[in-house]
Amino acid sequence: MLFGTDSLSRFAVALLIALVVVTGTVPVTVAAQTDGQTGGTVVVEEGETVDSLDAFGGSVVVRGTVTSDVSAVGGDVRIERTGEVGGDLEAAGGSVTIAGTAGGDVNVGAGSLTITETGTVGNTLTAGVGSATIDGTVEGDAEIGAETIRLGESASIAGDLRYDGDLEGNTDAVAGDIVEDSSLGIDVAPTIQPFASWLFTAYVLAVNLLLGAVLLALFPRFSDGVADRVASGPLRSGLVGLLVFVGIPILLIALAITVVGIPLSFVGGFVFALLLWIGIIYGRFAVAMWILSLVGLGNRWLALVVGLVAGAALSRLPVPIVGEAINLLVLLLGLGALVRGLYGHWRTARNRDREQRVGPGPDEPTAD
Repeated sequence: MLFGTDSLSRFAVALLIALVVVTGTVPVTVAAQTDGQTGGTVVVEEGETVDSLDAFGGSVVVRGTVTSDVSAVGGDVRIERTGEVGGDLEAAGGSVTIAGTAGGDVNVGAGSLTITETGTVGNTLTAGVGSATIDGTVEGDAEIGAETIRLGESASIAGDLRYDGDLEGNTDAVAGDIVEDSSLGIDVAPTIQPFASWLFTAYVLAVNLLLGAVLLALFPRFSDGVADRVASGPLRSGLVGLLVFVGIPILLIALAITVVGIPLSFVGGFVFALLLWIGIIYGRFAVAMWILSLVGLGNRWLALVVGLVAGAALSRLPVPIVGEAINLLVLLLGLGALVRGLYGHWRTARNRDREQRVGPGPDEPTAD
């Protein structure tokens, strides 16, 4: 056994909480009649129908049907070719793409807006964006404030176009009047993308803090052991982490090649993703624990908060590759220390089990 009875119970609780929490960080399929979702990716799948949708995520994707309104905030908001929104669409994000149908009014604040050749806005379009590209149909009036506004050859605006910015392309696409209106402004455009991105970062930080608190509360000695392994043997932990990080995906791919191994590869992939998630949390915790110990602060809870906040801040650096490189190194340290700790517990439990089965040696006294 890897853990004792009490440890198994705590592990089961931690796993249950992790499974509940992880649904907020992996793609979430919206259940019918549900009107609120938060997650790494929120999806209304093709063939699925929901009444309305209020969503916040890294990506919000509508491939199916939303019979009423959609309010979405995400790094990427997309109404796919097969997607249909029966009511109004309010979207804020890094980019908003309409390739399907939005039957009501559309209000967008984003870094970019794209209405493809297959995209249709059933009523008025109001947008404050960095750039707008319209190749599809707007069946009402359009008000667009953007740095650049491009009307494609297949574009069609049934009403008037009021705009602020540089208008280019097929102006014959506008059936009504074209009026330049500087009061529309484009100031909202630069603020939407970083706001949505920072909001998503804060959500991920909150989820990581929750799982980290669960780990520290249920496994305090094991967590301290992970931190000690990172501090005392960073090179060894990093190499073990690299081996696991590279080796397990290769093994899972090899399993997937065989028909029998396909189910195992899916289960293994989920377990590996969970291991990576716990590894990055433990890595940030362990590095922060080591740094804080240098100034005489050994509080594990403080280390958890400092480590996770610092990791989230690194992901927001102006030069992303720097933060990504540091976070990868921290992941390898945490992953390696985690695997070393699990292996150590497995060896201890195996030896204890062997002693119980074999019993004391011939020269050892037996208990009365």
